[in-house]
Amino acid sequence: MAIELVELSIPGLAYIILGGFTVAFYTVSSLVRDKLYVNEVFLGTAFGIVMGPYGADLFDPRSWGISHKITLEVMRVVLGIGLFMIGVDLPKRYMHEHMKGLLVVIVPTMAIGWAIIAGFLKLLFPQLNFISCLAISACLTPTDPIICAAIVGGSFAPKSVSTSVRHLLSAESAANDGLAFPFLTIALYLTAESAKTVAVKKWFLIGCLYQVVLGTVIGAVLGAAFSHLMRLSLKKRLINEEAYLAQQLALPLLIIGIVSTIGSDDLLAAFAAGSAFCWDSQSFSERIEYKAFASIMDSVLNCACFVYIGAWLPFEAWHSAILGTNIYRLLVLFIAVIFLRRIPALLMLYKWVPEIKNWREALFCGHFGPMGVSAVFVSSLAISKLPVPANTPQNQAELLAAIIQPIVSFVVLGSIIVHGLSVMLLSLMLGIRARRAESRTDSIPLNGVIFQGASNGSPRS
Repeated sequence: MAIELVELSIPGLAYIILGGFTVAFYTVSSLVRDKLYVNEVFLGTAFGIVMGPYGADLFDPRSWGISHKITLEVMRVVLGIGLFMIGVDLPKRYMHEHMKGLLVVIVPTMAIGWAIIAGFLKLLFPQLNFISCLAISACLTPTDPIICAAIVGGSFAPKSVSTSVRHLLSAESAANDGLAFPFLTIALYLTAESAKTVAVKKWFLIGCLYQVVLGTVIGAVLGAAFSHLMRLSLKKRLINEEAYLAQQLALPLLIIGIVSTIGSDDLLAAFAAGSAFCWDSQSFSERIEYKAFASIMDSVLNCACFVYIGAWLPFEAWHSAILGTNIYRLLVLFIAVIFLRRIPALLMLYKWVPEIKNWREALFCGHFGPMGVSAVFVSSLAISKLPVPANTPQNQAELLAAIIQPIVSFVVLGSIIVHGLSVMLLSLMLGIRARRAESRTDSIPLNGVIFQGASNGSPRS
């Protein structure tokens, strides 16, 4: 019997592509990030498209089996670890001390954007009823914490965005991921239940109390308990600091495993656990070795995740007579999402948010609400709760299951492009204004160039 030594397999190709991109990116990461202001999110997605079924056809996640289940779990792991690390990285007691501003930024902003985009979906895709439009809009409601972390954590943000705004965007993007669940579940229950009162009752008891509230409580309790346990173990010299670092990866996996198993909100649980983990003391998380570890973990996960998303994008579904989709309608929807999903609400509400000092910062916060991993996750979750559609959908639930990811994926790709290039364009503007200021005053005022008074707490305007 002959033994073949060389075997070109699907797993082998996946490892080569994911590992190869990560190695290549880190070979020139300082040049790309600090000089060109292009992050791994933008480049990873582009590389995934090139390697995917519509390019070289070497990497096709949709061919691996039940694609939405695989995609759901990949996004779950990336989000769970990312949200936990955001919670750990925030200043201690941040969620308690900044609760007012966060509630204003999260709840009314999400609700207003949810309703507006659902209205545009109904206008552009009349074959959908309004409940289905609300379900799709719920997928586009949360701000993506992975893309947001790449933006506010890059070299661009410290030069031009105040610390208070960066922390606000990080906390908001993490919290509203989990809070997308109630927006999605109300639409799904209204779709599945013939009696509206039954749907609303299930939404309140399951979608709000069981999923959101219970998930948050479980995450916070586990985070606080393990924080106490780890500090005690460190004090008793039962572990070393390397073990403490390892918990930053192991604990979120444990939490999303427990909470997703009982059907509660695992994303909100992961963020709550991270916040509770460093609630009383952040001295450890502020050390250079922790920040290096968190940065490396985030970047490696981002590289792999966005290569996956690039190859996963369903280009052929963006123009389908059966679904009623085409590029022009999707483009109009994307423009509406960029300009109307967050910006109007934040411009109206920013005076009630202490962390936002003026309309420029409100405009920045409104614009930098990218959609990515979280939108893919929520849409995959929605599909897992809906019936499998026939080739030609037979009812509204099947139509929703068939059309939700084509719409969401188009907006996700547009967001990756627009928000990725926005950092580059703003950096160029920053450089031009700095050079002009240098020619007038022989100095380069970096802080506050874009947002006047952002760093010194100037009065709102």
